[in-house]
Amino acid sequence: MNILVCIKQVPDIEKIKIDSAKNEMIMTGVPNIVNQFDTYALETAVRIKDANPETRVIVVTMGPAQTKDALKNCLSVGADKAYMICDDILSDSDTLVTSYVLSQAAKVIEEREGQPFSLFLCGKQAADGDTGHVGPQLAEYLGLPQITSAMEISIDGNKVLVRRLTEEGAEIKAAEMPALVTMSQTEYEPRYASVKTKMAANRAEIPVLTASDLGLDAACVGLGGSPSKLIKTFVPERKKGGLKIEEETGELSAQKLVALLSDAGAI
Repeated sequence: MNILVCIKQVPDIEKIKIDSAKNEMIMTGVPNIVNQFDTYALETAVRIKDANPETRVIVVTMGPAQTKDALKNCLSVGADKAYMICDDILSDSDTLVTSYVLSQAAKVIEEREGQPFSLFLCGKQAADGDTGHVGPQLAEYLGLPQITSAMEISIDGNKVLVRRLTEEGAEIKAAEMPALVTMSQTEYEPRYASVKTKMAANRAEIPVLTASDLGLDAACVGLGGSPSKLIKTFVPERKKGGLKIEEETGELSAQKLVALLSDAGAI
């Protein structure tokens, strides 16, 4: 069984600062990391491989040349192979175009590896865009059943079993493979690389797929091929602190609250 894990390199959001005068993020000096939910997807895939040694885990990402670092990180924690989609004409692609490119890459990788993918794993959303679009859109492009926001995955024959949380509690979903699952935070943490696996990952050759390799039309990708447009970015106004009511008893506090709301015309 082959598993394809889609990952994204994102800026470490904890290190980002905001220029309030320009309404812009200050990205200078901000390190890039593998998107957190994608690390759960990869860890889940590697755990499946641990239980089924014949399984191969392949990771793919789309981005600039420096995303190779993220892929090497994935190789160091258990991925068997990595592919990088890199081409200048793909810059500024929105999530719809990104999903389409990934779908075409999946087909090319299947041909190169000589075996179809049984399972596709993605993080449920990326820390930078936070849309949660790519996984579901990729499933649509590939014509696959999809289950979102999984906390745990197991394989039962030709089915993938998924535990996910809803507002009503936990539920178990099943889908015939091939299928796509997006991962939420799991109860287990992603493993760490050892010095030995890091050294091996640094020596690994990572194939690069271009738009030409994927048979993409330049007019249908990048900013020009993306139907969604970014209109404006801004920093939300900081709300003023509320009024704290502290009377001698809860009943008196409630009475004062009602009086204040009444005076304000709220009730």
